[in-house]
Amino acid sequence: MDTLDIRRVRVLINVKSGLRWSFSAMRGALDEFWDVPGIDLTYQFCQSAADGSEKAKRAVEEGVDTILVAGGDGTVNSVGQVLVGTNVSLGVLPLGSGNGFARHFEIPLSATRAAQSLSKAVVKHIDVGVVQNRKFFVTCSMAWDAALVRSFQKSPVRGVLPYIFAGANELIQYEPQEMSVILDSGEELSFPDALVFTVANLTQYGGGARIAPQAKEDDGRLELVVALHQDAPGLIMNLHRLFDGSVNTLPRVITRSFKSMTVKRKEATQIQIDGDLVDMPREIKVRVLPKALKVLVPG
Repeated sequence: MDTLDIRRVRVLINVKSGLRWSFSAMRGALDEFWDVPGIDLTYQFCQSAADGSEKAKRAVEEGVDTILVAGGDGTVNSVGQVLVGTNVSLGVLPLGSGNGFARHFEIPLSATRAAQSLSKAVVKHIDVGVVQNRKFFVTCSMAWDAALVRSFQKSPVRGVLPYIFAGANELIQYEPQEMSVILDSGEELSFPDALVFTVANLTQYGGGARIAPQAKEDDGRLELVVALHQDAPGLIMNLHRLFDGSVNTLPRVITRSFKSMTVKRKEATQIQIDGDLVDMPREIKVRVLPKALKVLVPG
């Protein structure tokens, strides 16, 4: 880990974050702990994921050395895509519904407290997952665990409980499809009825839902977690185990650690990437970029 050497900071704020927040309170904390002698601090608002990416690109071109993202995992993803492989550090002021990135690194979930905590942070180089040409920092999912995002996004309530309700709702209508995997080790796996098929770079989906407690952000590997089909009532009774870090205590759960993987599916369906649903082809390639992103973590 590196010590902070910050001179030019850009704060990118998602105006459509899932939780209510007070810009004046966050601005006060940023002004107090970041707008100090030797640091040039500026603000911009992001109207969409594309807008956030474009503003992040301009910030890099303008010589900004640190970008603080005020938003959820989707905003972190859209900005972080631009910062991979650069010398610009990413800091997260969590304003989203899940905040899996912030929770993994134990960044305070109050944006004002996060602003204070990150002002004394260290810089850590973390791994980045790539699915096809799309980067991810937290998780991507390709089965029922991707479908539940659709229901979760419709919920006006945020937190772990809506994940459970969303999961139960999607489970009723979800039809598993056959999937096969070839890992970089040469191992081949076949899953005729996978319900959970998650690739994790960090430990959780968000909201405290820890799907891959064994995941490490800087080990140069990704974690595959697969839960096979079992009777629906039994799975519903054990849904909490998908989210409390005890997923590997469920029956018929397979885990693997890998650097690259090819996934073949019977049908092309949407997958979940850092909380967003994305169209993907039947065959998907997944790989890791070791220590490709600089992030601020509490010291």
